[in-house]
Amino acid sequence: MSQKIENQLNLALDATEAERQRSRSLNVGYDEEENEWELILKYSGSLEPVRELAVYVTELTGGYVIIQIKESRIEELAALPEVEFIEKPKNLYFQVENGRRVSCIDEVQAASSFFSAGQDIGKESGEAGDGADMSQGMEQENKETRTDIFPLLGKGVLLGIVDSGIDYENPDFRNADGTTRIAALWDQTVETGLPPAGYNVGTEFTSQQINAALQTAGHEERFRLVPSRDISGHGTAVAGIAAGNGRGSQGGRYRGVAPEAELLIVKMGIPGEYGFPRTTQLMRGVDYIIRKAEELKKPVAVNISFGNTYGSHDGTSLLERYLNTVSERWKNVICVGSGNEGTTAGHAAGELESRMTTEVQLAVQEREVSLNLQIWKSYVDEVAIMLIDPSGNASGRIDERTGIQRITVGETELLIYYGEPKPYSVRQEIYITFLPESNFITPGVWTIRLVPGKIVDKSWQMWLPAQSALNVGTAFLKPDSATTLTIPSTASLVITVAAYDALTFSYADFSGRGPAQMYEGGGVPKPDLAAPGVRVTAPATGGGYAEFTGTSFATPFVTGSAALLMEWGIVKGQDLYLYGEKVKAYLRRGARELPGYGRWPNGEMGYGILCTAQSIPQE
Repeated sequence: MSQKIENQLNLALDATEAERQRSRSLNVGYDEEENEWELILKYSGSLEPVRELAVYVTELTGGYVIIQIKESRIEELAALPEVEFIEKPKNLYFQVENGRRVSCIDEVQAASSFFSAGQDIGKESGEAGDGADMSQGMEQENKETRTDIFPLLGKGVLLGIVDSGIDYENPDFRNADGTTRIAALWDQTVETGLPPAGYNVGTEFTSQQINAALQTAGHEERFRLVPSRDISGHGTAVAGIAAGNGRGSQGGRYRGVAPEAELLIVKMGIPGEYGFPRTTQLMRGVDYIIRKAEELKKPVAVNISFGNTYGSHDGTSLLERYLNTVSERWKNVICVGSGNEGTTAGHAAGELESRMTTEVQLAVQEREVSLNLQIWKSYVDEVAIMLIDPSGNASGRIDERTGIQRITVGETELLIYYGEPKPYSVRQEIYITFLPESNFITPGVWTIRLVPGKIVDKSWQMWLPAQSALNVGTAFLKPDSATTLTIPSTASLVITVAAYDALTFSYADFSGRGPAQMYEGGGVPKPDLAAPGVRVTAPATGGGYAEFTGTSFATPFVTGSAALLMEWGIVKGQDLYLYGEKVKAYLRRGARELPGYGRWPNGEMGYGILCTAQSIPQE
């Protein structure tokens, strides 16, 4: 065990190969055939000692690096003085569960000849929120007083999407002459060509290559030249909301927020693998987009519509810290969805009292093949645990001890790991993996008993994996809906986006929620604001449009709006420093408060709902 290594990786290294294979989480990042691990490092000084040990190294911004290394050399790696901390990858999950007009976007797009002549842009949006009256007066006022700065369409700004790819044939992502609006496409799953300079996976396709493909007749020939597909359609929808030009709809009815922005697209993945994308792929993608924007000398808004629940949710994981670091490079804004864990009952919380045990009940559904549970608490507090299965079999008292503890309860093997606080956090994790001795974990209600010793800070929290990784109904019986934001939306320097229903002007209850206290001890409220995320109309893979729900689809409204603000400020010369936290500040100030809430900002919708026009400084 090394204190430079995160808890989950320490547990994975101590577990047997058979145990890792039975777990959904411990094996992520491990290549069984080569006996190698993909790892995330934070380092300082020279990278050469790391290069000497690793199979390959991808250097990111700000002292972060992704490596592939033989398992037998990880101990040597951790011993290097240049290495500060090591984490393994985690799986990421879609944030899936109208939007321009209620977000005050139509008025900033108005007065443009981009769309069909004579079209009443303000009345042709066609989303579910069109019937709402609360934006009409504001829209008229802005059209009369803000014509000096409108239209804003994202021209001169790059919009980066790290997702499942894009349907590059879709007319929403093509200009009037049929050429592509994609400046570059990095498909991490295709290995027929060269990766971007400085990276070692996938193939980078230029706009010239995409245009050459689009000039050919038929799908087969196009995909022979540029063999990148968006199988799920998630990335295509996200890109369409943020920047689609609506050319696939009559009169641009279903256009996105920044229809003249150029696109930088990253499709995450590993060749031949059909599982969930990883945090390492996301980090590479964000790094690539910001470096490419710097190379092209254009500001960029980056969209992340993925997340997971592993971590202390306080901004201290390497992924969260990396996003904070890279957000200070070049002229960028990073927008992240708050996730869809608000009503999944995957989070529990409470306070410990001396000499009083606490019991938490966890329902496990039929045919659950594996499960992991995180317990986070202050390192100051001393806590033992006990687990009781649905048949009443108990583990006995499990005290804090260095290294892995293996305990069998009924027909389930438990791997338990008490972690240490890390250089970036005072909190301690108790990580528990449930592995069935046969095929499935014993279904029914499990009890996790917390047995206090010396108690000072009192608070504890538990998280399950994201609901999309579990059978429906595997959940805490008495959940806490606060602090259900997914990581990395908990990073302090990103814009965290919740979802609301633009038809009813009400909070979307699935949307991840912030905590009672502020994040990172620095008074950072999360989420920052909310955007439409229920029944959003967006481009579909293969053509046409479909409705989508989730914070995945609320986030690109804000990403596109950030691009419009940067167009106004940087491209049009109104404010050359309008990027990063300044964009966040303007969006917060322009956000509209909905009735029925006693306090703003709050943990559901932050400072209010997106209103792009009111976020642009008044003269």
